[in-house]
Order: sequence, then structure tokens, then C-alpha cells
Amino acid sequence: MDSNLRIGFIGAGNMAYGIAKGVMQSGDVPPSNVKVSAPSARNFGRFQELGVAVTHSNAELVSSCDLVFVAVKPHLITTILSEITDHVTRKHIIVSVAAGVTLATLQGLLPFDTVVLRLMPNLPCLVQQGALLFSRGTWARQEDGDLLRSLLQHCGLVEEGPEAWIDIHTGLSGSGVAFGAGQLLRDSGKHPAQLRSEVCTPGGTTIFGLHAMEQGGVRAATMTAVETATERARELGRKSVPTATENRK
Repeated sequence: MDSNLRIGFIGAGNMAYGIAKGVMQSGDVPPSNVKVSAPSARNFGRFQELGVAVTHSNAELVSSCDLVFVAVKPHLITTILSEITDHVTRKHIIVSVAAGVTLATLQGLLPFDTVVLRLMPNLPCLVQQGALLFSRGTWARQEDGDLLRSLLQHCGLVEEGPEAWIDIHTGLSGSGVAFGAGQLLRDSGKHPAQLRSEVCTPGGTTIFGLHAMEQGGVRAATMTAVETATERARELGRKSVPTATENRK
């Protein structure tokens, strides 16, 4: 891995924090090579404790980084990518963590031939016990996937697969954290309700799945919850972001 690789995170939430911790754990990526941007300074403290630089400017972050994780909610993707698109070059690797937003949509919002990968991690990344699945976009090479896998190896189990698996993984492993995650609960010291709330975005995949569980018995409800969360991930991709064709009108 290039010791000069500079890594940025747009978004300072739990996913960004968990991934950042894992990326730096090996020692191959020093904190001085990592930067985080967010509109609010609310979550900056924990990144600064890791020695990571912070900024409110997404454009500044992209201009100073090589690989950028876009770790924001799906409804913000269009705004964020529109803001940074003039600063994205062929040297960049863009990794989206937004649930439901397809590679085609991401590529349509960025310059032609931008290297894009779509990643779905989950909250146990915070204790390096995550389950992460990624897919490569049209212009992402095998070596780009290998680099991402290497960076994420300390976050948990990392696999590459077809994009069709991503929404299923969202429902099973992304939202599934709220349905039961023993080690994270033990190591975090948090109340189960707090852990659940941390992965429950209002109107998101997890809350839809939990609602399904509350309506039925545990075994059947667990199956329904995963199915419901998976479908919600697909809905978020369809409803929250315009198609590339619409974006160019």
C-alpha cells in the first residue's frame, strides 16, 4: 500500500468513525493522512482524538485526498456529489456508503470514468467485527478493489460481490445489527435501546425492519424484517436520488 495514500471521509457519523478506526489500526495509514469533513463540528471530537484532521469543506477534502469515502445518508448524495464533482479527477477513488444508491446513479453524478465503488458496512465496524460487502463500478479495476479490501481488513470480514447483493446485505447485516449484536453490545457498554437507535435512521431500512418484527413472532418476524429492510434499501435508491438522465437535464 502506498504510504502516501491520503484518505478522506465526507460525513462524520458512526460508519465513518468505525471505518476510520479500522483503516488506521494497521499503522499503514497514519492519522496525518486522514481527513474528515462535515457541516457540523458535533462529531469532530472523537476523530480529533485519533489525530485526524477535520474540515467543514467537502471540496477542500476531495482536493487533498486520493480515496474518499462518501458516508452520508442517501437523500444527501445528489447535493454532496454535485458539490465535489468539479474537484474529482482521474486519480480519485470514490467509495459510497449510502444505502440504496446504485453505482449507475453515483457514476451519473460524477465525471465520466470516475473510479467508483459501492460499500455497505455495518455498525460492528466500531469494534472491528463488521461485515462489509463492496462492488466495483464500471471504471474500477481489480487493483482498486484490492486496495479497498486491504484498507478495510481490520474493520471485519470484507468481501466483494455483485451489486445485486448489496441491498440484501443492507437488510441482513447493515440493519440486522439492531436485530441483535452481542459483541458490539458487550464491548460498547451501551444500553440495547441506544445501540438500536444508532442504526435507526427515521424512514430508513432498519426502522422498517424493526416495525415488521414488532408485528409478528420472533422467527417469522426476523425473516420478514430482513426482507422489509432489503426492500426499503431498494426504495431509498429509487426515491432519494434522481437518475443520471434526470440529473443531466
